[in-house]
Amino acid sequence: MTNVVLLRPDESQDPAAQTARLIQAFAEGRRTQGDVFWLKENAELLGALASTGATLDTAALQPLAAFHRGCRNLLRDFPQYYRFILSICLDLEDLGLPQHHGAALCAKVARAGLEGAELSDLQRAEARRLLRRRGVGPQVEDGALGQRLRDFIARSATFAMPNRKAAYELTHIVFYLSDYGRRSPDLPKAALRSLHFTGLLAFLDQDMDLLAEVCAALRFAGQAPRPLWEDALAASHRTMRVYADVGAPLQDDYHEWLVTGWAMQIAGRPMRSTDIPKGALRFHKGRKGAGALRPLAACLNDMGANRRADWGQMRPHVLSYLCPESHATLLRAERAGPYFDEFFEGFARARG
Repeated sequence: MTNVVLLRPDESQDPAAQTARLIQAFAEGRRTQGDVFWLKENAELLGALASTGATLDTAALQPLAAFHRGCRNLLRDFPQYYRFILSICLDLEDLGLPQHHGAALCAKVARAGLEGAELSDLQRAEARRLLRRRGVGPQVEDGALGQRLRDFIARSATFAMPNRKAAYELTHIVFYLSDYGRRSPDLPKAALRSLHFTGLLAFLDQDMDLLAEVCAALRFAGQAPRPLWEDALAASHRTMRVYADVGAPLQDDYHEWLVTGWAMQIAGRPMRSTDIPKGALRFHKGRKGAGALRPLAACLNDMGANRRADWGQMRPHVLSYLCPESHATLLRAERAGPYFDEFFEGFARARG
C-alpha cells in the first residue's frame, strides 16, 4: 500500500512528511508521553491511520519506537490502561514496526483476564476487538455480550433523543463489530435506523464530531451516508486551523479535526489542507453553524401538551418558531433522507 495521510495536502507537499509531522507532534509535542491523555490521543491518531490501510516507513514511526519497545513493561506497570497500550502497540505494528510485541501482549492480557475488570459492555467489546487482531479470544459479537450490544443498537427510540453518551456508544459498537471496516457487521434495519436518527440529531445540532463518527459507522456497515452530511463535514473541516504553538491550551479541537478528516478519507474524498507545520500542533475549529436542535426542543417545550408526534401537523408551527438560520438547517435535515418523520415521532415525545 502507499503512504496515506488523513487529509491529503497540496501536490507540492509530501504526504509521508505530513503524516510524520502528525505522529511526531502527537508523540512529543502535546502531552507528556505515557499519561492517560497522551495514550488516548496517540491511540486515536494511530487508529485512524491504521483503519485507512496506511503503511508507513519506520522513520515516520520513530517517535513511538521507544514506546513500542517498552510496551510490555508498561502493561505490567499500568494494567488499568491495557486497552490504550494494546491499541497503540498493535497499530504501530500494522503501520510498519516489527511485529515483536503485539501477539505476546494479547496473550498476556487474555491470561490476566483484564477484560473481566471492565464493567462496561462497550469496553469489553473494545477489549475483544483488540485481542482478536492477533487471534486471541472470542469475537466481539459472540455470546451474551454480543447479544446485548446488538439489542442496544437496535433500540432506535433511544437515538431519537439527545444523548451523547448513547450516541458515541452506538458508533463505537459498530466500529468494533465491523473491526473498523475490515468485516461486515451485518446490521439489522433497526440498527441502521439508529445510526440515521443519531446523524439527524448531530446535523440538527451542527455537531460535526458526532456526525463524522456516524458517517464512518454507516460506511463500515456498507451504507452510503446522506450526501448532505458528508458535504457538511467537508465544509466544516475546511474551516479548521492547524498551527504550532507550545503555549496554547491543550483543550483544543484535535478530535473533531481528526474524525472529520478520517470520515472523508473513508468516503474516498481525501481533502486538500493547509500545510501541517512542525512543532507542537494545536487545532481550532471555525464558527459553528447555526443549529436547529435546541430551538426545536424549545418550540416543543413551549407547546406543552399541544405538541403532536406527526411531523406534517407540527411542521408549520415549528418552522414559524425558528430564526432564519435554524429554519434553514431544519429544512436541510428534513429533505436529506427518508427518516425524518420517524425521527420526529420519537423526538416529540407526544401522544397522538
